[in-house]
Amino acid sequence: MAVDTFPKYYSTLEVSIYNEGYPMQPKTIGEHLRKKRMELGLYQREAGSKIGVGASSIWNWEHGVEPELVYIPRIIDFLGYVPFERPIGTVALLKYYKLINGLSYERLGKVMGRDPEQLTDWLSGRNRPCKKNVDKIDLFLQKRLK
Repeated sequence: MAVDTFPKYYSTLEVSIYNEGYPMQPKTIGEHLRKKRMELGLYQREAGSKIGVGASSIWNWEHGVEPELVYIPRIIDFLGYVPFERPIGTVALLKYYKLINGLSYERLGKVMGRDPEQLTDWLSGRNRPCKKNVDKIDLFLQKRLK
């Protein structure tokens, strides 16, 4: 009969690979960043280096500050997935496309060949595009969103 060399409580001890603060079900982009960073075992400065920002930006994002639009595509690359729910509806999908690609209204207007002011009206809800424009937007998105 073998004799245990460790007290009984050691055999039931569970060790978690995750530290305190690990977001099990991330909701914000900062929580998604923290989760991925912790899974990779990276310090904030190392994650920042991969995204192209300083450690203070990572800290801010992880603590509730929303990243600037231009950093969203880099954050998505770092995460390896899009942390936003894909919406339904033409205008909502256009807004989603703008977000995940980090596009300003001016840049989106250039890509689409549309007036940025018109896009601002549509995406802010001030005006709705007519059926003809909805069809054009749908065609544009079909080519770019998979």
